[in-house]
Order: sequence, then structure tokens, then C-alpha cells
Amino acid sequence: MAKEGADMTEETQFMIDTNPGKEPEHVESSGDAKEMRAVVLAGFGGLNKLRVTKKAMPEPQDGEVKIRVKACGLNFLDLMVRQGSIDNPPKLPIVPGFECSGIVESVGENTAGFEIGDRVMAFVNYNAWAEVVCTPADFVYKMPEEMSFAEAAAFSLNFVAAYMMLFEVANLREGMSVLVHSAGGGVGQAVAQLCSTVPNVTVFGIASCSKHAAIRDSVTHLFDRNVDYMQEVQKISPEGVDIVLDCLCGENTAKGLTLLRPLGTYILYGASNMVTGETKSFFSFAKSWWQVEKVNPIKLYEENKVIAGFSLLNLLFKHGKCNLVKSVMDKLLCLFDQKKIKPVVDSLWALEEVKEAMQRIHDRGNVGKLILDVEKSPTPLMASDSTETSEAGEEEEEPEGDNDSKERMPFIH
Repeated sequence: MAKEGADMTEETQFMIDTNPGKEPEHVESSGDAKEMRAVVLAGFGGLNKLRVTKKAMPEPQDGEVKIRVKACGLNFLDLMVRQGSIDNPPKLPIVPGFECSGIVESVGENTAGFEIGDRVMAFVNYNAWAEVVCTPADFVYKMPEEMSFAEAAAFSLNFVAAYMMLFEVANLREGMSVLVHSAGGGVGQAVAQLCSTVPNVTVFGIASCSKHAAIRDSVTHLFDRNVDYMQEVQKISPEGVDIVLDCLCGENTAKGLTLLRPLGTYILYGASNMVTGETKSFFSFAKSWWQVEKVNPIKLYEENKVIAGFSLLNLLFKHGKCNLVKSVMDKLLCLFDQKKIKPVVDSLWALEEVKEAMQRIHDRGNVGKLILDVEKSPTPLMASDSTETSEAGEEEEEPEGDNDSKERMPFIH
């Protein structure tokens, strides 16, 4: 049973109001106290498979923390989940999302280290896009006082992944060089900031030309993703680069391996080239698979090159490396306190605006992280598209692409 008072909303608010280090956030939400708003994925496919609906509010089990959510992060992986383009897709219907921030509302039995009213950020194995989540305490971390809820939701996955790839897998050191794809995204910007904490690291960033003005100062050299960046990198560094971070896959795998210098490390941490439209495309999947360099171990041996893969969520939820991730988070929070790193938030969206937010990621329009702000009210234009349905999504589906006719009006952070 959860450790709660007779009136949890009042008790939680009392804890926040009487702790000078906590922000005076309101914990209670409108509606039935036993229900909550959540984004539900009713089926694999396009944006019309997402609905905001009411669900039963979860209660913490042994070792879990119940969090009143303030903000949730959107990642490219969430698009692939929606399309059903990942290995072992979840059973539907499901609430998407893997990271959030908020206030501890209660804790389960045998849960230590957290108190009601603590400001926290957390990893969640799905179910993050809701007003309330419960997750094991091993996946929850206290927020610095100077960090906003939006920044916290943009921090966990991006910076932990970037740090572990650079320092745990590739062993980044002074004087090395790094090539990062999608340099304008949340992970790309985290990589750039972390590289700046090591002396004399050269960062080659690849990004859409439309993002160059916003991110030019964050990298050493910046190239358009639609040009022959291999030739441009080789002009500057004929011997190649030490680390390649690839979230695209496909033809970029061969290019990345070619650019590696001896003892260099290529890390694949995504496959966004497989997503070319709103719904799953067998052609895109087959094309990306066909273009992937067929790795010959003997060639790696002869050329002294390293190829690796990295999935932070699998590391947490499948491989049980929560203690390792906790140690990395502690280092990152020290860097944040020293003002050496700071998450980049692209824009804030209401839960009801999740389709428009996802479209912005589809369009590769974001610089930094897109955030679902649970307390944000949707614009009237978007609110008309947020009809509540049953959890199974039993409502007449709108035509694919209907959102293209709507004006997208995010709150730009």
C-alpha cells in the first residue's frame, strides 16, 4: 500500500509550500481524483492513432514512486513506437513516453530516498505521457533547484545517452574528434555540450540547413545533411575522426565507418532513416536495411576500427544497469550545477497537441527537445482535435494527414 495521508492533495501541497527549496507548484488536477488525462496509442499507424482520454490513476507498488507529472519528453523513438517500427512493439492500447518530470505524490512500501513533494525526473517503461505515473525508485532522480520541469524532461534521456556513448563506450579524451548526426536534435545538442567539457575536442555536426543558424556556435564544423559531408570532413581532417555517433543508419553506416581513423569508434544509436512518412513504410525499411554496410569482422581487425550499438532504454529496462545510469546521472547533475551543460528545449505543447508536436519531429523542424507540458492549455484550433475517447480509441478516425491543414502554434521556449 502507498504511504499516503488521508488527503493526499492537501498533504502534498503542504509539503511543497513549507519547503523553501521547492517550487510552489499545484499538485491537484481537475476532474475525478481517481482518474487522469493521458495520451493513448490505440493502434499502430499515423497521427490519428493518438488520443487524449481518461484513464484510471495508477498507485505505487513496492519500491515505486508515484509522480504528479509536469512535463514529458518527446523523442524520435516515440514516432517509431507509434508506427510499430520497433522490435517487440508493445501490446496496445498503451500510453507512450519514456521520460518525465514532476512532483512526488506518494511512495510505495520499501521505497527509500524520496519524500512527498520532491521535485524529480524519471525514466518510465512506457506510460510517461499522462498526468500521473508510477515507476521504480531506481529510475527516479531528484532535480536541481535551478532546473525547470521542462528542462528536466529534456535532460534525462538525451544527456545520459550522450554521456555514456562519449565516455563509457568511445572513451572520449582531450584532442579527439567527434562526428554527430542530427546535431540540432536533443541528443546532438547534448553531445556538443559534453564535448565542450573536454579540452581541444573537434565536433563535426551534420544537420538540416534550416537549423544551422541556431546551432552553429555549438559545434566546430557544421555541414548540411543533404550534401556530401564525407568529402567536406576529409578536407578538414584527412585522417578521419575518432568517434562517429549515428542515429540515422542506412547509407550513413558505410560513410561513418569509412571516416573512422584507426582505433576509432562508430556507435549506432537509432535508425531514423527508416521513418520517411507518417506511417510505417516497408520500402523505407528495406532501403535502409539494404544500404547498411555489411560489416566484415576481418576488415575491422585489419583497419583497427570499433563498431558498437547503444540503447539507453534497453540498458535500463532489459539489462538492469540502473546503478551505472545513476552514477552517470550524478556526474551530469554536477556538470549542470557548474553551468557547463544545459538542456535545449525547442518548444512546449499541451497533451492535446501531441499530434502537432510529433509532426514537428517528422518534419525535422526542432532544435533541441520537444516537451509535453501537462498543465499547458491547448490553443483553440488544436483543442478541437482532442476529443476524448475510450481507452481503446473507439471513435471514428479522422483521415490521414488531416493535421496538415491546421496551424501549428507551439509555445517556443
